[in-house]
Amino acid sequence: MDIVLLTLAGFIAGFIDSIAGGGALILVPALLFAGYSPQLALGTEKYVSTVGTLAALYNFARNKMVVWSLVGVGVLFAVVGAFVGAKVILMFDPDTIGKIITFLVPLGLAVTLLPKKERGTGEVDLKSRKILIGAPLLCLVIGFYDGFFGPGTGSMLVLGFHLVLRLGLVEASATSKVFNLASNVGALVAFVATGNILYLVGIPMLLANIAGNYLGSRTALRGGAKVVKATLVASLVVLFGSLLFKYVF
Repeated sequence: MDIVLLTLAGFIAGFIDSIAGGGALILVPALLFAGYSPQLALGTEKYVSTVGTLAALYNFARNKMVVWSLVGVGVLFAVVGAFVGAKVILMFDPDTIGKIITFLVPLGLAVTLLPKKERGTGEVDLKSRKILIGAPLLCLVIGFYDGFFGPGTGSMLVLGFHLVLRLGLVEASATSKVFNLASNVGALVAFVATGNILYLVGIPMLLANIAGNYLGSRTALRGGAKVVKATLVASLVVLFGSLLFKYVF
């Protein structure tokens, strides 16, 4: 029964993540509820979401929504930040990590639900100081957060590219998938090296996540993010309450 529920969680997480970000807010608690340690939950989430993100990226790239010129400016910083973040989180004991995750869930939810009004131009001036300095710094900080915790990373990237770097909202969402994938890889390396991944349990979750990302990204291209946000809010209220009870009370 656990594997069925985890597979369903993988699909829902992929669908949500491809549109608004925040898929890890579903995957990590689901793995914790299944009885796995926080380290295994975080590592397996990275294993599942890293591959799943490729499906969403494929859809966005095929529709020419990815600003590839921006990728070369900050992708390495995202990888380094995620690797360092993952190494730092592994220094904590399981109970401490559980409590950290519990109190970071509202932060991830808040970031995911922040309003994203269309205001960008979709154009990038690679010679501007804002891009040359802002993009690497933005990717380094968000990459660290992704490796340390993860939920809401996609939304942070979208907001950063949209509000700080002035990309159009669709381009920001599409381009964020490349950076999110890069930071996932950086964190995944650290979890693989320490043996904190459930490969067999993760396979059905991974396949479901790919399907969710593919369908979700198609929905995003058609403008259907409002339904996903409503579903995310309902799910997180229950998940946060359960985590609070498990790790705090």
